[in-house]
Amino acid sequence: MTEPLSYHRATADAYDAIAVRYAELFRDALDGLPLDRAMIAAFAETVRAAGSGRVAELGCGPGTVAAYLRDLGLTDVFGVDLSPVMIDLAREAHPDLRFEVGSMEALDLADGQLAGVVSWYSLIHIPPRDVPPYFAEFRRVLAPGGVLLLGFFESEGAPVTAFDHKVTTAYRWPIDDLAALAGESGFTEVGRMLREPLEGERFRRGHLLMRAARQPAQ
Repeated sequence: MTEPLSYHRATADAYDAIAVRYAELFRDALDGLPLDRAMIAAFAETVRAAGSGRVAELGCGPGTVAAYLRDLGLTDVFGVDLSPVMIDLAREAHPDLRFEVGSMEALDLADGQLAGVVSWYSLIHIPPRDVPPYFAEFRRVLAPGGVLLLGFFESEGAPVTAFDHKVTTAYRWPIDDLAALAGESGFTEVGRMLREPLEGERFRRGHLLMRAARQPAQ
């Protein structure tokens, strides 16, 4: 799309407003999340097993996951986010990595350029009816056989459900429904993990590891 959607601007503005506090709160968030780290590690190992290549964290915020992927041995990692303030913070915290402002629905990348894409709680603010173009874009920029990792809030048996996220409206997804929607864009599930909420968390967390089809979806 040539014009930004209204929720793009609203999401960017909301994260700009709390970016400094957000970065402080979540700087070490992965330290206490062994199951989440295990899924990110599985993604990194799957990418390396396929010969490595460029990896993008889309909706990267302050770059925490991108930096963790680098620490896991992925040598060509970069991040994209709608929030200019988040990108400034990511560049400051991780000067050895590349971060740029942009929409993960319209990436400035050639077809098939990436070996891996991580969308770590970045699809959560997209209205459900608008999610398919994002999966189509992920599929477009991934090489055949490329790897996709999704992190999201899981709906625990309910349909897709909006909730009052602390930054801006977000959505909880049934893991089967999100996997099926990605499948319509040419992704095949490799594995999944559901984690019950920890102390201080409200909702179950869902994680999907998927692989791009050898031929693009028609």
